[in-house]
This record gives sequence, structure tokens and C-alpha cells, in this order.
Amino acid sequence: MHVIQTLVLFILTALAEIAGCYLPWLWLKKGAPAWVLLPAAASLALFAWLLTLHPNAAGRVYAAYGGVYIAVALAWLWAVDGIRPTGWDVAGVLVSLSGMAIIMFAPRA
Repeated sequence: MHVIQTLVLFILTALAEIAGCYLPWLWLKKGAPAWVLLPAAASLALFAWLLTLHPNAAGRVYAAYGGVYIAVALAWLWAVDGIRPTGWDVAGVLVSLSGMAIIMFAPRA
């Protein structure tokens, strides 16, 4: 169960970070109204809070989170931007998730 909880928490964290950055991008690049900055700020605050929920050392959590962020960002690319990831993108995701798994789930004394 620890593995599933960790992955779900990382996915939620990545979604909060990506939404928090995507909304200002919409405002700056696509002419979205300025009020989108309020949910963006809330989303980034949620992102920071979610990272604190992991029981591991902060540096280890941040390092491992990067691998899941890559996977979620490419899923966002496909789902929101409508751009299908390439085989190279998928290979990169597999490498990054392997690194995340090694960092988070390796046995420790």
C-alpha cells in the first residue's frame, strides 16, 4: 500500500504544480483573464503542501518527485495540449520512473 500511496501523492502533487504553472501561461500567452492567477497561486500552495506529506527526507522526496513529474507532464501534453508523446518521450518516462522507484523504494537501514 505504501507504494500506491506514494505514487498517488506524487501524481496529485504534479497535477497541482502543472496547473499552477499552466494557468499563468494561459494568462500570459493566450489572453486568459487575470483572475486565473488566483487558482494558480492556490494550486502552487497545494503543490508545496502535498510535498510535505511524504515521510521521507525532503531532498529524497524532491529528487524522486521529478520522475513522476515528467510522466504527468507528458500525460498533460497529450490530454490538455492534444500532442501525443513520441516513443522517445515514453522511453524517457520509463527511465525517470525507474529512477524514482530506486530512490523512493530502495531498502534502507
